[in-house]
Amino acid sequence: MSVKGRVVIDEKYCKGCELCAAACPKGLLALDEEHLNSKGYHPAHLTGEGCTGCALCAIACPDAAITVYREKTKADDNTHP
Repeated sequence: MSVKGRVVIDEKYCKGCELCAAACPKGLLALDEEHLNSKGYHPAHLTGEGCTGCALCAIACPDAAITVYREKTKADDNTHP
């Protein structure tokens, strides 16, 4: 089953601890060194494609700043009538 993930990070809660980046098995999360949130932290952001929606980043986040959505790909929609 092919699943695509989408990560949404609420910057106002992110403290830049990088636990999400360490938890991501694909290495797709990192701190945004070019941007500061309203509290003065570099928030995490998705750096590339390939998220599977495993939600390990959301589980690791101590501030519940991450929401993960899993979506079926178009290939899945064609396999089931």
